[in-house]
Formats: sequence, structure tokens, C-alpha cells
Amino acid sequence: MRQPVSKKRPEPEEIILYEKDPKTKIATVTFNRPEYLNAPTSLARLRYADVVRSASVDNDVKVVVIRGVGDNLGSGADLPEFMEGNENPERRLAELKLDGTDTAYPPQGTFRNGATISAWYANVQAGNRPLQELKKISIVEAKGYCYGWHFYQCADADLVISSDDALFGHPSFRYYGWGPRMWTWVQMMGLRKFQEMVFTGRPFTAEDMEKCNFLNKVVSRDELEGEVYKYALACARNRPVDTVFMQKMFFEIYKQHQGEYLGSLLSAFFESMGSGVQNDGADDLDMHEAIGSGLAGAVNDNDSKFPPDFRLSKKNRKKKD
Repeated sequence: MRQPVSKKRPEPEEIILYEKDPKTKIATVTFNRPEYLNAPTSLARLRYADVVRSASVDNDVKVVVIRGVGDNLGSGADLPEFMEGNENPERRLAELKLDGTDTAYPPQGTFRNGATISAWYANVQAGNRPLQELKKISIVEAKGYCYGWHFYQCADADLVISSDDALFGHPSFRYYGWGPRMWTWVQMMGLRKFQEMVFTGRPFTAEDMEKCNFLNKVVSRDELEGEVYKYALACARNRPVDTVFMQKMFFEIYKQHQGEYLGSLLSAFFESMGSGVQNDGADDLDMHEAIGSGLAGAVNDNDSKFPPDFRLSKKNRKKKD
């Protein structure tokens, strides 16, 4: 999935749109970067966390719909921007909400250099798992690519309505082997099928995910928006906001009993150990070389090594061997 490189990245407010309708009590978060497959920048993820926290408090909101502009929900975070942080500690400090402070980021070569940011991704404020603490009902409108960071949102949402052309997974299984929300995914999908996703690296179709009970409903693309709105209206017209708050507290307690946050911390720790991995052979995707040459492009080039229906890119999936 080679993505176009933007000369100037848009502001967080341009990437994460937010609106609410006090009459229906339905709010909408829209990922608005379709030319870059809706990839959020690090600052956009921080805005997303703030927007979700605002909706959680707002008395005018009972339901939050999460959707993307264009053909896809999204293909994950802005990898090129993330990699720039390796050379620019100021970017890392900004992502940690520490820009403008007298803080020295751990230098390259230390374990803390990577582990600091990996651990941060387990924090709700970082924008990876804010739906876990949302005290309102969340509904994701899934379509096209639902990869990486966008896959996080699908797993963390209360309801997911999907188009029949959606693809789910994490490119990290191809180049790193870990994802910060793995504990949650294994709970949502079941151990057997999630192991298949991890070990093969293949994306799962909407049909696959419905069989895993990951999705609430699968419809055609032209029916998707209307179906999501129907579910949102039903949720908004059911019980009062106070009842929803209590219901969400119950489910949050259940998920914490299952180790939802513990799982984020553990996967962040294992992800920080990636520097100790050695390749089996010369044909393997070398993570360290890929980081230096462009991770997104390396993942896309590696895609051709897999059977067509195991490939991540929609374009590559159409190619015959």
C-alpha cells in the first residue's frame, strides 16, 4: 500500500473532524485525509483522544460514530512521519505532550528510546485506545482498509457496521510482529483465528470477521452509511445518558478484569524488544533496513511474496502470480 507523500502535513483539526447534533445526541468523528488513506499524524491522534474525551463528558452526546472520508476507514498511522521522529527528538516530545519543556528525550541506542514511545501508546491520551474509556456508545463505520491504528478503533468500539469490501489487520505483523492492541484483538476474534492473522500476516475480509463475531453487521457499500445511522438512532433513542454511562462502566470493568490495559502494556514491552530480532535469511524483510529506506514502501514491496488473497494491498490482491 504505497502512500503518496504529502509536502506539508495538514493540521490535526483538518484530519480529525468533529461535529455533534444535540437534538439526536449523535456525534461524528471523521478521519479526513483520504489522499493519504486517512493516516493520522501523531498530533492528529492526540486530537482524536481529546475529541473522544470531550464526547465522553458532553451531556449533548450519547452516541459517537467514527467514520472515514473516501473509500477507506484508514490504513493506519502516518509511518513516514513516525520514522522522522527517530531523527528528531522534538517530534517525539510533541507526541508525548512535552514540547516546549526542558525535557531531554532518551538518546538512540538506549532501550528507553523506543520503549518510551511504545509504552505511551498504551495510554488513552496517546490516541490509540481512547474508545476504551469513552462513557458513550461508539459505532465504527468500517470500509475498505481497516488496518493498523484504524483496526484499533474497530476492536475498541462498542459496535462495528462494515461494508462487504472491508479488510482488517495490521501491517506490523509483516514487518515487526507485534501490535499495541493484540490482547484486545485476541479477545474479540478468538485465539485460533487471531493466531492465523498474526502468523500469516494476511488481512481478514468482512466475511471472515463476521464469522469471528468481530462485526455486528455486514452490508453493501451503498447501504453502509444508512445502516450505521439506523443503529446510531436506535442507540440514541433507547436509554438515557445516565443509563448509558452505567452500562459502559459495567463493560469497562469487565474488560479490565480480562486484562485490556495490561495487554496494552505487555505488547508495548515486547514491541520494544524488536531490535533483538535476527532475520532467518537474505530474502526476509529486514526491519532495520526498511526503517532506513522507507517502511511503507518496504511493506508494499514485500506484499508480492504472499499469495494474492493474503496480500494487504487491494491493488496487489487483484494481481495473479
